[in-house]
Amino acid sequence: MLFTGPSFPRHSVAALFAAAALCSTVAACSSSSSGTAPRTAPGAAAGGVTPLGDPAIPDRQAAQFPEPWRLKTGAGATFAAQVMAVSNSPAASAAAAQIMKDGGNAVDAAVALGFALAVTWPEAGNIGGGGYTIVRLADGRTAALDYREVAPLAATRNMYLDANGKLTDKSVYGHLASGVPGAVAGLTALLERYGTMKLAAVMKPAIALARDGFVVDTALSGSIERASKTLLRFQSNSPFTPNRKPLAAGARLVQPDLARTLQAIADQGPKAFYASWIADSLVAEMQRGGGIITKADLAAYTPVWRAPIRTSYRGYALLSMPPSSSGGVTMAEAMNVLEQYPTLPAYGSTRWFHLFGSAYQRAFIDRNAKLADPAFVPVPLAQLTSKNYAAKLRTTINDTRATPTRDLDAAMTQAAREPEHTTHYSVVDAHGNAVATTTTLNNSWGSSVWVRGAGFMLNDEMDDFAAQPGKPNMYGLVQGESNAIQPGKRMLSAMSPTIVLDPKDQVLLVVGAAGGPTIITGTSQVILNVIEHRMTLGDAMRAPRVHHQALPDSLTFEAGGIRPAVLDSLRGFGHAMRELRSLVNVNAIMRVKGGWEGLPEPRRSGGAIGY
Repeated sequence: MLFTGPSFPRHSVAALFAAAALCSTVAACSSSSSGTAPRTAPGAAAGGVTPLGDPAIPDRQAAQFPEPWRLKTGAGATFAAQVMAVSNSPAASAAAAQIMKDGGNAVDAAVALGFALAVTWPEAGNIGGGGYTIVRLADGRTAALDYREVAPLAATRNMYLDANGKLTDKSVYGHLASGVPGAVAGLTALLERYGTMKLAAVMKPAIALARDGFVVDTALSGSIERASKTLLRFQSNSPFTPNRKPLAAGARLVQPDLARTLQAIADQGPKAFYASWIADSLVAEMQRGGGIITKADLAAYTPVWRAPIRTSYRGYALLSMPPSSSGGVTMAEAMNVLEQYPTLPAYGSTRWFHLFGSAYQRAFIDRNAKLADPAFVPVPLAQLTSKNYAAKLRTTINDTRATPTRDLDAAMTQAAREPEHTTHYSVVDAHGNAVATTTTLNNSWGSSVWVRGAGFMLNDEMDDFAAQPGKPNMYGLVQGESNAIQPGKRMLSAMSPTIVLDPKDQVLLVVGAAGGPTIITGTSQVILNVIEHRMTLGDAMRAPRVHHQALPDSLTFEAGGIRPAVLDSLRGFGHAMRELRSLVNVNAIMRVKGGWEGLPEPRRSGGAIGY
């Protein structure tokens, strides 16, 4: 077993998970992933598994980052010969690795990881929200599972407007903000179709972490501190704010209500969540705070199996999520535009940032106007993902001049809000099965409502609808009538779990991100860094990022990530430049010679664990 953090050179997976469960080492586990575990010689896969082939890609090239940039080139990633699990929670990644050590496949491990995140990453890991999963099995089969939340049956188009027609914050905070959760239905459906282990077995790590507790690290304590005012607004007490005080780093977080909920799901399956005492607890919480989710809503929830979007970029295949996610379509559209150029400018150059931003500016205009739940709105999927359409968009890009968004779509109006939190995890096993999952409560800590008696946070996904069509949501996205609120409808999402195949149809990358609309641009930049710029995974993840979503009509960049001369040139091209400390939280796995490399977001905390 190998771990990203420098304090874990080598342990058994079982020992690391036991340490996490007993909270003797979780604080150290959660250190930044910028450290590198020692690389061991690749060995044969366990149980007679045939070692996987090396990736069919060109040799890697050294990257060059701007001098002020805080992350350095040449730093590595965690290597493992057989399996790898990467997430923002070291304990959850350890749970996934242990499941594979016990004989489970990548799907078993991904389900275990998903339930463990509900315990150890409560700001975004969840059973009170939903998500998306892309699966690519070793035999070539692929699948996409949509377990996005849906609008309650009592939802109405203008439910978040006040008497004067102005948008309130009730789509973001409180009981009215929640869609019907899909995570439990999704994870159990995934396990039933493609897993090899029983639900009770894969849920054991999550139950143990909730029941026995774990040590709160600085990342989690900081998150609780930042959220404590809103958490206390809707409940007088919770495990995160005992005696109305945020839990401090070094304290033990024990969640007995959540442990009881998870045990019920392990014993009874999804009906425990959607039709038993857990459902009663959720509905009672709704009634206490003026929410509208009912037992009828919960009983009616069903995840949807979909065909992944399969697109190509310079001979590589991308498997991504179709609507109700916007991620796969938007990414495909923008990368198709970039593929129209025989070669792209060097990474970090003025024209590289200009062309990347311009491609995504156009893709986001289509995203905001044309994408929605396909059960309610016809989505022109074939058009938006076609190479011919991309060629037409390419002709609208001036190679040395930015095009104002108003000139591309006069109907759009100015917006200016910031993205928040989701979480992504990636898993591969020794057979070559791969799982990419992105899951969310939407805003960090969701609606800030904790279900008393059942012990989990509820989402605020209703804000991902166009709560007021033509006006920005919490992510600054201006959406049209197609994404207006309707009962039973899935709200549009930016989540973009993606699996990239090399030219020999082998898994190359398993990648996705957190960060609202920056998920789409962040995920694709890691992919482009690997394919187009031939970076190692370490450099591809640490490279400075940019973002353009049409509105705000600006190229957002990370502080220190663009050379001053390039910054001046981009302004000269007509780009409004917008600086942030950091953009997007990516977790990724890459096939390398002899095995896999995994890396959680270098800008945050997390764990990449394999053996």
